Amino acid sequence: WQGFAASFAETNDAPIAEHVDRDGLILVFSHTGISLQQRNGKQVLNIRVDFTEGGAAHRRQFGGGKGQSIAKAVGLNKGVKPSVLDCTAGLGGDAFVLACLGCEVTMVERSPVAHLLLSDGLSRAREFSKGDVAVENEGDSALVDILSRLTLVENNSVSALESIEDHDVVYLDPMFPERKKSALVKKEMRVFHELIGPDSDAGLLLAPALKNARHRVVV
Repeated sequence: WQGFAASFAETNDAPIAEHVDRDGLILVFSHTGISLQQRNGKQVLNIRVDFTEGGAAHRRQFGGGKGQSIAKAVGLNKGVKPSVLDCTAGLGGDAFVLACLGCEVTMVERSPVAHLLLSDGLSRAREFSKGDVAVENEGDSALVDILSRLTLVENNSVSALESIEDHDVVYLDPMFPERKKSALVKKEMRVFHELIGPDSDAGLLLAPALKNARHRVVV
């Protein structure tokens, strides 16, 4: 993990340290996976991508199936499972839901940190689904199928729309600037928003998305 962390730090011009003695955002590399932490005194907020437990597992089991708004938006129907190009993957929540419902999803993420967290989450989920992490886990064939429908690409979405074709649906969910009067989102997403920043070039995506999608664009 030290070598991997050092390589990422060098590529992305980020400092690396074995001991952290100040507040702020840090990436933690360990044998349990990779996480983004926000430190504020004794308080530590830990953000990681986990497709096996927590919210992802709950939505997989009790999410409402094809009755969910996102399923209706992309056109999921009886016998119809569109392929989706998710141009703003983020932490992969929407892509995972669509993959759970049978869609082939290509996730595009340009942030090196978000891509790293997604890649780590997918890797750990694949190990878990094969029973490699815990003795009591005998494998999860359903999760294996879901993960097989997820493809991760590190790229700028505009470039991806020019090079990645043959998708029924293009899905766009950019990060817009937070409005002061809006309800507060979860702490994890506020921190993630702080790291990624607003997608100021989101307006450039619609035209190529309309050209790329075979059936529809979902915003």
